[in-house]
Amino acid sequence: MKVTGVLPLFLPIYRRLWPGSLASLSVTLLKATALDAAILAGHLLLYPTGLTQERRPSARPDPDGTARLPVAPGPPVVLLHGFIDNRSVFVLLRRSLAQHGRERVESLNYSPLTCDIRAAAELLGRHVEEICERTGSDRVDIVGHSLGGLIARYYAQCLGGDLRVRTLVTLGTPHSGTRAVPLANAHPIVRQMRPGSELLKELARPAPGCRTRFVSFWSDLDSVMDPLEAACVDHPDLDTQNVRVSGIGHLALPVHPAVAAGIREALDEPRPGERLAGGLTVA
Repeated sequence: MKVTGVLPLFLPIYRRLWPGSLASLSVTLLKATALDAAILAGHLLLYPTGLTQERRPSARPDPDGTARLPVAPGPPVVLLHGFIDNRSVFVLLRRSLAQHGRERVESLNYSPLTCDIRAAAELLGRHVEEICERTGSDRVDIVGHSLGGLIARYYAQCLGGDLRVRTLVTLGTPHSGTRAVPLANAHPIVRQMRPGSELLKELARPAPGCRTRFVSFWSDLDSVMDPLEAACVDHPDLDTQNVRVSGIGHLALPVHPAVAAGIREALDEPRPGERLAGGLTVA
């Protein structure tokens, strides 16, 4: 917040030192970085609230009395967090989905000690089976942030999860691997997210007949993706759509209201010939 407040005082000097489009890009990057820092601070406060798995209560009225739209059709929505995170990252997205009629939304935690994406994908599959049995639904939609999207993709593409996953929405997920933060290579899951890893080679193999629709949101200011296009799904056998988001960083993807609107649109059953808009400008 302090950066945003002070920034206008220095803009004339800043633009003189970095003229034209470079200055515009740098200011946008500075704003995105400040927003990510604010989101990180808020998320650290919420983090303890998401350490345990959420309860699975029956449907009940919204306790805060927030007005909701009529219940939207569609399967249950499963939210899956990223690396060293938990379900608290989805507080705002979950509220947005609920306010727009998505009654069946569940956030899952996997252990921060998880060291293998394949094992996490198998655990996700067991959770999905339990959700389908409990809700009576044949399929689910999944929204995965960062590593969570890669776990869900492995489940859908390599473990037969396409029978259960109708739509998978990924947010800043390194589908083709990221080279960011090289010092993190000591962690085995980080190594699995590097370009050329054995796991990513598995995902690049043919996947004929995969029933899941993949929608990936990627940001042009995502510092965790190197290269940025690593967050796009590129596979000839998959039904994919990549949505570029301009003006925000990695941590803002599951939080920003414009992205939430895009996610809701992606989860709605599309009419024949209709697709999401090719990009979002949110800042």
